[in-house]
Amino acid sequence: MTEGEGALRARKTWRTLEPLHGMIYFVPEAAAAYERLGISGRAGYFASRAAPMGAVQADVVISTFYNFNPDLVRTAIPESWEKASPGDLVAARFDAVDGSFRRLLGEEVVRSAAMARAADLAREAAEEAARHLEGRPLAAGHCDVDWPDQPHLVLWHAQSILREFRGDGHIALLVAHGLSGIEALVTHGATDEVPATLLQATRGWSDEAWRLGADTLRVRGWLERGEPLRFTDWGAAQRQAIEDGTDELASVPYAALGDDGCSELRAIVRPWSKVFAEHLR
Repeated sequence: MTEGEGALRARKTWRTLEPLHGMIYFVPEAAAAYERLGISGRAGYFASRAAPMGAVQADVVISTFYNFNPDLVRTAIPESWEKASPGDLVAARFDAVDGSFRRLLGEEVVRSAAMARAADLAREAAEEAARHLEGRPLAAGHCDVDWPDQPHLVLWHAQSILREFRGDGHIALLVAHGLSGIEALVTHGATDEVPATLLQATRGWSDEAWRLGADTLRVRGWLERGEPLRFTDWGAAQRQAIEDGTDELASVPYAALGDDGCSELRAIVRPWSKVFAEHLR
């Protein structure tokens, strides 16, 4: 298999499984679990996702999450550690996953042989990721979390490791291409995959900061002059290089499963991912 084929396998498998992880940032079970610990709103997101790394300072979260306004992170970290320990937050997150899987997929699916098989396959890939953690701080933190016993939680935890492994590699490429956090976010907005206004709002950037980031990218040749956000030919090529490189850097765990294993995993989880995606629109 060529490098390009391995990268494509990584992208296809990540995209199919990502809703299984991403739902944790939107389901009501998560907000309720964090609120029981005294942590509400956006603080629940920052604290719960950072918790596998331990009670780290705000600058560590700013660095590893990358494209959030640092002031927004500092509203949650380190204050959240005074309300709940990282271990409490990890446990709350698993409780929220358990409740949301059972609510949206049903007990029959949660207890099925298919769920157990998907969990085994995803865990195999995640354990391969754990052998390649150099420069992958968020993935490393998640790998330090004890594996749960129930298959649906194993599947979710495995995908959490794999998506943070991928994200760590993505950030390395953003740094290599000289993009700050907000500049990286503006380039994401220029792809039209997610509305730029939503990206700006959820990451806590002011209109002034957003305009400055976009203007800097125009001066550097990434974006065309004027609005809306549009890549230059060179900027589009740079963005594509980052995406292709991200796929390549994420390919090692999926190589452990091979084409057959990845195809089987995607086939099993695809209906479940569609359920989560539909409910989270």
